Amino acid sequence: MTQLFTTIAALRNYLNDQKFNQSLGQVSIGLVPTMGALHIGHLSLIDRARTENACVVVSIFINPLQFGAGEDFVKYPRTLELDHQLCENAGVDAIFAPDPQEMGLNAINKLTQVIPPPEMTNILCGRSRVSHFQGVATIVTKLLNVVQPDRAYFGCKDGQQLAIIRNLVVDLNLPVEIIGCPTVREPSGLAYSSRNQYLSGKDRVLAAHIYQSLLQAQQQFFLCYELCYPAQIIEAAQNYLAKLPEINLEYIELVEAKTLQPCTQITSKSELMLAIAARIGNTRLIDNILLSHTITPRKPIIAIDGPAGAGKSTVTKQVANKLGLLFLDTGAMYRGVTLAVLREGIDLREQNKVKEIAANSKIQLFANPIAGKPMQVLLNGEDITSEIRTPEVTANVSAIAAQTAVREILVKQQQLIGQTGGVVMEGRDIGTHVFPDAEVKVFLTASAEERAKRRQADLIAQGQVAPDLATLKHEIQERDRKDSTRDYAPLTQAVDATLVNTDGLTIEEVVAAIVNLYEQKVQNL
Repeated sequence: MTQLFTTIAALRNYLNDQKFNQSLGQVSIGLVPTMGALHIGHLSLIDRARTENACVVVSIFINPLQFGAGEDFVKYPRTLELDHQLCENAGVDAIFAPDPQEMGLNAINKLTQVIPPPEMTNILCGRSRVSHFQGVATIVTKLLNVVQPDRAYFGCKDGQQLAIIRNLVVDLNLPVEIIGCPTVREPSGLAYSSRNQYLSGKDRVLAAHIYQSLLQAQQQFFLCYELCYPAQIIEAAQNYLAKLPEINLEYIELVEAKTLQPCTQITSKSELMLAIAARIGNTRLIDNILLSHTITPRKPIIAIDGPAGAGKSTVTKQVANKLGLLFLDTGAMYRGVTLAVLREGIDLREQNKVKEIAANSKIQLFANPIAGKPMQVLLNGEDITSEIRTPEVTANVSAIAAQTAVREILVKQQQLIGQTGGVVMEGRDIGTHVFPDAEVKVFLTASAEERAKRRQADLIAQGQVAPDLATLKHEIQERDRKDSTRDYAPLTQAVDATLVNTDGLTIEEVVAAIVNLYEQKVQNL
């Protein structure tokens, strides 16, 4: 349940209880600062924070200090009730929604100010939004001091803000890690923003061209490599937008991504940001794209496939913990959809209805950072960790997983999560279908007899009624048959996967073998 706090004292009391809960150990805290009117872009920040922290705080404060004369402070959307529900569904632990007085702002906004370097604030958006970034820096600093998070999450869409906040944290020696999260976009490429609600249908079509202009510049950047000049990059975007007079360009500039200083020369080591601001009607939109010839290799992906009951979930989690990688139990995603379908009471063979449920089910998976705690699984914000392991779900999950439409929906989610690497995934088709280019592939198996024994022990440990071994063995063999013969991405060992039969092996021995494979791969990169 998401708790709402409006005072600093109440929030601090809550966080102190979270941080120093002796039964749970040290708890990490993630902060997502917002001004409310939450959209899918904010939810992506929350999802990242929820994956990396035991406690997530979302602040909702419409900061008057960052609004200039004539800007939309009064009409800025205030949707606290809806935001609260979205946070509840996303698994947020606490919302901090103070009023201006609680944040130290009286009628004339008297508050000690944090002033970032003028070299970072007097350019780009800072030219037209005087004192905007001073207001942002002041309130963000205050929020960081109030919450004292281990990590704070910001979208990369406002690249200037992100660079300033990162610089602020370093200069003031604030003990927090600033995480920049990728811009989330609509299918057209338009970046999600609270201000998009001001756009008409026609305006939205126009607004999508802002990002397209950046892509034109990106193409120019990679075509020319070191032979092009900054002006050529900028002109590529300007020329694209010149055909659309309805888009009123405020600026488009190429700057160093970290310092925000104008780019005067492009080299192979340049890390640049092409930033843009434009108006469509009365709505001001910003966007940016990062440009770099320096390719950072992704961390290897470990794909662990194999039949049901081979110990994949247990092994995968321990491998992830040992290597410090992200653990993703893809089987739990299919179990979550299966549970959602069963709750609706529909025939599992009604594939259109099953597809609709899968598309509308928000499934979150993450390994709880608290030592000894199991991985949590949320379905539309509800904890279903135990319920997806019931015999009813187990008996029906293959029928759901075999449906092409369901697999396509979930595979896209899995690929999105793993696109930057550093992930340990387990399932039936990770190395053959989801990530055929995974650097480390393992096919984990065990005899049907051994898997039946493990399944029976698990059910008894969970306090459930366990069928006899013969019944469980038959169920496992039947599931193997269904998984191996389905039309879409059948269970099979990838040709480049390492086979590991876990009969007679301890979990520690299996984990050590996979960790060794990973470390060898890292050394060879």
